[in-house]
Amino acid sequence: MESSYNMPPNYRRKKKRRVICLQKKERGTMLFKYKGVDKSGKNTKGTITANSAEEAKQKLRAQSVYYHSLVPSRKLSVEAFSKRQMPGQLLSNLARELSSYLKSGMTIPTAIKLLEKQHQQEKRYSDFLKTINTMIDEGQPLHKALRSQKVYALPEFFLQSVHVAGQSGKMVEVLTNMGNFFSAQSKIKKQVGNAIAYPLFIFIVAIGMSAFLITFVVPKITAIFKDTGQELPPITQFVLGSSDFLQAHYIAILIVLAALVTGFKFAYGKSQIFRRSIDTMMLKLPVIGTLIQNYELGRFSYILSLMLGSGVSYTQAVGLAVSTFNNSALRERFEDASQKVIEGNKLSNALQLTGGAPVKRNFMQALALGEESSEVANILGNISQLYQEENEDRLKLLLSLLEPIMMLFIGAVVGVIVAAMLLPIFSMSLGPQT
Repeated sequence: MESSYNMPPNYRRKKKRRVICLQKKERGTMLFKYKGVDKSGKNTKGTITANSAEEAKQKLRAQSVYYHSLVPSRKLSVEAFSKRQMPGQLLSNLARELSSYLKSGMTIPTAIKLLEKQHQQEKRYSDFLKTINTMIDEGQPLHKALRSQKVYALPEFFLQSVHVAGQSGKMVEVLTNMGNFFSAQSKIKKQVGNAIAYPLFIFIVAIGMSAFLITFVVPKITAIFKDTGQELPPITQFVLGSSDFLQAHYIAILIVLAALVTGFKFAYGKSQIFRRSIDTMMLKLPVIGTLIQNYELGRFSYILSLMLGSGVSYTQAVGLAVSTFNNSALRERFEDASQKVIEGNKLSNALQLTGGAPVKRNFMQALALGEESSEVANILGNISQLYQEENEDRLKLLLSLLEPIMMLFIGAVVGVIVAAMLLPIFSMSLGPQT
């Protein structure tokens, strides 16, 4: 255990704590928080900058700090604020344009300079290309220049693929495949966003219209009924009660809703236990869970297939492909399995040995078949295409049902309000005849 090396005698008697560390390299310089004891035996805590958790541990050892916890800090810094993830479509354009120029016979420095001239109007992207160009002129290879620049954060598997492509002479092929991948990912996000926009708009309008009717319109109409002293129907009393409650507490309701949303986002971003619980629950939902699994496993399969085709070793490719998971429950299971792959196990066997989030049976079978036949790249490429097509069909069906569901919701709300208004009128008109 790493936290037990050369500990001072007065610290050995303390209860051992689990060492929290990152299993994969982080992109760029990060800030890590640590707690432990110094060489004199005093408790100490602070922060340290490093490119990865391993580098942070080495720096602490050099400072004779015996840590018992080490976690990446989300504390804002000038670099962290200015360096943001490169948009998928922009990254796709970079890979495609660069591969096109290299395919035509240009050298990498010439291609980067040409890209810089073409995108002078795009300030941030132009700064990115200018930085890359300067580093390449200084003698750095492309992958090091991409990793060292401070303008955009780039995916680790992209950087590793470029590195291997430079060594194997497959730069054009790798960049073309990467461009197609990021373009497909951007297209999927755009399609989903466009499809959800209309039902979401209807839902927001329905909520706003209902709140307006209940808060402002209903009280004015029902005031007439209250003056008559007539007993109101239960549905009318319910609508009036809702109206009075909204009028009296609408500010508190808005504050509570905002607090709940903010608290959820904070807990999801900061608490690994909370995030794992939410992600695990999402995987168990009837339709949504299947969509998430298809998307996550399909992307993992495609990246692993792409990196194996680029010449990356199987162990390294698995570790890098695992880092692409957004669902923390799936990522943790695959991270545990990737450690067993390093020890010599097959990934399919390692996934069976580790517990956690459920993994689709056909994925496990396809992976086992690929490992047995040494055709992992081809089989996972096919399974990725299968999941993408399956998700497209499911999304079309789900989104086609959202519109009528929203219309039914609006009709039900309006119907309840109309019924609450009309029933007292009917009872008043029928009253004298009885």
